Amino acid sequence: MVRLENITKIFSKGTIDEKVAINGITLHIRKGDFITIIGSNGAGKTTILNLTAGTFTPDEGDIFIDDSRVTRLPEHRRAKYLGRIFQDPLMGTAATMTIEENLAMADLRGHVRGLRWGIKKARRDHYREILKTLDLGLETRLKDTVSLLSGGQRQSLTLLMVTLSLPKLLLLDEHTAALDPKTAQTVMGLTQKIIEENNLTTVMVTHNMLQAINYGNRMIMLHEGKVQFDIEGEEKSALTVGEVVKRFGAELKDETLLC
Repeated sequence: MVRLENITKIFSKGTIDEKVAINGITLHIRKGDFITIIGSNGAGKTTILNLTAGTFTPDEGDIFIDDSRVTRLPEHRRAKYLGRIFQDPLMGTAATMTIEENLAMADLRGHVRGLRWGIKKARRDHYREILKTLDLGLETRLKDTVSLLSGGQRQSLTLLMVTLSLPKLLLLDEHTAALDPKTAQTVMGLTQKIIEENNLTTVMVTHNMLQAINYGNRMIMLHEGKVQFDIEGEEKSALTVGEVVKRFGAELKDETLLC
C-alpha cells in the first residue's frame, strides 16, 4: 500500500554538520499494518514520518502510495491520503474554536467548502454521538472552546478528528509522550480501539519500548538511519523488554527506551 524504496535523507549536506538521517531504507507498509517504530534519539524515527508525509523530500529513493509515485508530491497534496498526530497536544486543534467547530473542520477535510459557516442539527447530533465514544464527557461541551480542554482531552479530540475521514495511513508521532502516564494509557487504549474498529493502516513512532512491544502487529527498530530489525506476528508477541535489550542491546543506548 505504502512503499519507501531505497530512501536516503541527508541534512546539512556538504557541511561539517552533515547528518545522514535515513540511510538507504526500504519499507513496505501493507494495508492493515499497525507498525511501531522505536530507536534512540537521532535514529531517524520522526524523519521517516516526515518523508512519508511529504514534509521532507528524500535525497535518494522513491515513495509510493497505492502504486502512485508521490516522492516529489508536496505535503498539502498528500494530506488527502494521510492523517497525522504530533507529540504536542496543541498542534492538532484550533484552540479558539469550539469543539464542534473543530470537528466540522475535520469533517470537511478534502471537500469543497463554501464561504458560509454553519453546523446543522444533524451534524451536531452526529458529533455528539462520536464524542460519546471517547468517554470523556465532551459530548456535553460542544460549544466550549478547545482551549478549555486538558492535554489528554485535546489529544483524544485530535485522534477523533484525524480519523473521521478514515485516512489511508495514520501517522502517530510520539502522540502520548507529552501526557502523564495515566492519561497516556487512556489515549493509547482509545488509539487501539479506533484503529481496530476502522482497520486503519498505522505507523506509530514511540520512545516507549513497552508501547512498541504491546501495540501493533509489526515492530521496527531504527539505529543511525538504518533498520536494525523488523519483526511481526508470533515473534513480536513473544518479545519482552529484556529480550529486546539482550538481542539488540548495542543499539539501546538511550535509557528512555526502557520506560
